[in-house]
Amino acid sequence: MAAAFLVEFLSQGHPAVLSALTELPSRRPGAFGEAGADLYRHVGLDAGRPMVLAHGLAPEGKDDSRVRAAATLLARAGFDVAVPTIPGLTRGRLGLEDVEPVVGALAARAGPTVVVGVSVGAGPALLAASDPRVRDRVSAVLSLGGYASAREVLRFWLTGTYAYDGIRGRVEHDPELVRMFLHANADRLDPASRAALDAGHPEAAERLVDAPPPELARYLDALSPVRAAPSIGARLILVHGRADRAVPYTESLRLAAARPDRTTLVLVGLVEHVEGTRGRGAEEARDLFALWRVMYALLGA
Repeated sequence: MAAAFLVEFLSQGHPAVLSALTELPSRRPGAFGEAGADLYRHVGLDAGRPMVLAHGLAPEGKDDSRVRAAATLLARAGFDVAVPTIPGLTRGRLGLEDVEPVVGALAARAGPTVVVGVSVGAGPALLAASDPRVRDRVSAVLSLGGYASAREVLRFWLTGTYAYDGIRGRVEHDPELVRMFLHANADRLDPASRAALDAGHPEAAERLVDAPPPELARYLDALSPVRAAPSIGARLILVHGRADRAVPYTESLRLAAARPDRTTLVLVGLVEHVEGTRGRGAEEARDLFALWRVMYALLGA
């Protein structure tokens, strides 16, 4: 199942190998009451392993077509997947309250549960996995293209620059995407900073990230999984594309350094951000084997 999942995931359904081998999972909307999570139940001889999926930016939340497709594929692979809507990630302004839907879904699961955080959704996923109310329920956490430091991700989104442990780089972002992010989070910035960022001044962005106002600093610190990682008792698996242009792979390096014990770091070329891409020869074979080991570990978690 692990190999069939990877073929279908990395090819974005062409070929649909796993779908051809498995029955369509059942979907029960709002299966967890107050948690409000949909449940995708594995159909097969073996019971599905409990999983909570924290989506990334998705305007329709758990009803987003990409989220539903991912949950369905994971259920076909052998999981019973609970998918809550994370409200902040439907409008591009993540808050500490967005951890609660993941905590609620975990609290509603009966047995040891795998948590998967996709892109920025890795923030709520990792913070929930460290929460004393539910962390004993978590068997493993998979972060796919996730982040460690909210401050460093903010720097990357505003300036395109990233750095960690001697690794440095820069990505050109679409200015319209930056403006959309600023508009969604305008109330978190003082008028002078907002005006400078709207004008596209990179120096102003660097100054803001290096020395944010106290309220913004507290907000960024609270949303940084790197601070909570040592409190996660479960196995931690970090998968990141080396060419990721949405969240730099240095964020997974940063997170692995914060909690090295029982942490597996997998950097690959076959994944860009959270979608598959093409590889070459020996490198592709190495990446496939590394990703197969991740899926195999999750199925046994």
